[in-house]
Amino acid sequence: SARFCGVMSNRHRGDVSVTLGSKRYGLRLTLQALAEIEAAFGASDLAAMGARFAAGKLAARDLVVLAGATIRGGGHEVEDREIASLIGAGDIAALVAALADLFALSFGQAPQKGGTARP
Repeated sequence: SARFCGVMSNRHRGDVSVTLGSKRYGLRLTLQALAEIEAAFGASDLAAMGARFAAGKLAARDLVVLAGATIRGGGHEVEDREIASLIGAGDIAALVAALADLFALSFGQAPQKGGTARP
């Protein structure tokens, strides 16, 4: 099952970690990861992408795309289908928390006390 570690892998790069299955992954929002995410969602720019996520309308496929792009950004060679097979229904909350903190850290918003920041 997934576990959001809440500890950044590298504070200077804004990395966060999440455990999927038995493996810990560092998530990083690189320019390549952002480009992958924009292309997958058909977003015209980062603001459009942010508005979509802020609306809270994420499908399971959206989580796979976000996880895959940011895990690859963290330096792991993994395909989206592999990520999808690692994520169970009970893992979604931890993954969403890790992704929310990653976006908040990457765009300069500190996580909220006692919870996670919103992307």
